[in-house]
Amino acid sequence: MIAEYLEQDATGLAAMVAKGDVSAAELTECAIERIEALNPRLNAVIHKFYERARTAAPQPQSGPFAGVPFLLKDILGDLAGEPTRQGSRIMPPVPAAQNAELVDRFLAAGLIPLGKTNVPEFGLVATTESALYGPARNPWNMAHSAGGSSGGSAAAVAAGMVPIAHANDGGGSIRIPASACGLVGLKPTRARNPLGPLVGDIMGGLVQEHVLCHSVRDAARMLDCTHGPGLGDPYAAPPTPTSFAAALEGKGPRLKVAFTRTKLNGQPLHPECVAAAEAAAKLCESLGHIVEEAAPPVDQDTLTMPFMALWTGGLAMQVDYICQLTGQVPSLDNLEGLTFGLYHAGKAVTGAQMLGSIAALHTVSRAVAAWHQTYDVWITPTLGLPPVANGTFDFTNTDPLEAFAPMIDYVPFTALQNGTGQPAISLPLHWSADGLPVGVQFVAGVGEEALLLALAGELEAVSPWEPRCRAMRSGL
Repeated sequence: MIAEYLEQDATGLAAMVAKGDVSAAELTECAIERIEALNPRLNAVIHKFYERARTAAPQPQSGPFAGVPFLLKDILGDLAGEPTRQGSRIMPPVPAAQNAELVDRFLAAGLIPLGKTNVPEFGLVATTESALYGPARNPWNMAHSAGGSSGGSAAAVAAGMVPIAHANDGGGSIRIPASACGLVGLKPTRARNPLGPLVGDIMGGLVQEHVLCHSVRDAARMLDCTHGPGLGDPYAAPPTPTSFAAALEGKGPRLKVAFTRTKLNGQPLHPECVAAAEAAAKLCESLGHIVEEAAPPVDQDTLTMPFMALWTGGLAMQVDYICQLTGQVPSLDNLEGLTFGLYHAGKAVTGAQMLGSIAALHTVSRAVAAWHQTYDVWITPTLGLPPVANGTFDFTNTDPLEAFAPMIDYVPFTALQNGTGQPAISLPLHWSADGLPVGVQFVAGVGEEALLLALAGELEAVSPWEPRCRAMRSGL
């Protein structure tokens, strides 16, 4: 049964359950067996609730993903009765009092959660190596990073523990691990999926949520299950099509596509990343799309400073709230060095600076939106380098500028779409000479997930990645 389990995406497994070819209980046991076999090496799953899953699996299942095993991220993935620690020693293992709205929608879709996945502290960085949980490892090469902050989810899906897993993205945290682990990672438009009921907006709208998965159809069908505002949400995304999955049917419109070979500041990218973007551009051209080399008129420094003000201010708010509830004082005994430095940077952000940063990002958003009146899609490498080795970055350094600078070089493109609210998807279209995945990012205008998914489906059909990915997970 494990061999069949590893061959299917989430849609395929759901179809098997619906036909009666396999039961939800049998799939649950396959997932548990796979986690127990591989997690000692990968460290992808940091909290397990197998008995809860075993109790749920035999119950009548409904929804498009009925009976499919699933994992929740240890950030925002609140499930009543289970802890969410955000990868930090400062957060005690207190069971959540209620489900997150998005988790309710996952459950309504028929998914069966089995555990929580590894994250870096507060999801702050581009790899998953917290002091609390230790490093998640990349199934393609276990010396390398699975990406961050949804690195545990990415490692679990790439290794075939589950076919799909929860992820969220405040600066690239869906797309970075998708690139590192050879997966599909869609960051939806701002407010497409709900963040309630405890929060309505995180870090000025930087954070969105979705999943990591093997196929474009899984990303589309899951968005059909989860999109739409929750009760009392502060704002909503633009209207949706009747179905995101329907965007994959038939031939979509021919698009005007731009691609880039350099970072926003003009500095060079790793040759493998350049090769990935160029190959994707040629592939689009071969499908009849108009392709040109171009990039939005965004200065890297103009983006970085307001983004970091929101990022660090949001962190300071979270840490202070935890300390208010627990009576702790932030220190190097309960926070990692980089987190401690970022916390103090956030405490120094004034209200005027925070509002000024939001205004600055709005200015960037308008400039990028105007650029997208000419170009439907922008192609970039997802990362500036192939997946780095674990241990590359120093998280003990309390100087945020010094410690964070190498990560900005590693992740030169993804934060822009968090600032603008645009949808973006990373696709596994390239591998480095030493066999590591190198993802390609496709970006569209606000509200244009259907356009992105249609293009991604075209690319998946003519340049399928699953045979290579399936061979890797079968060989683990």
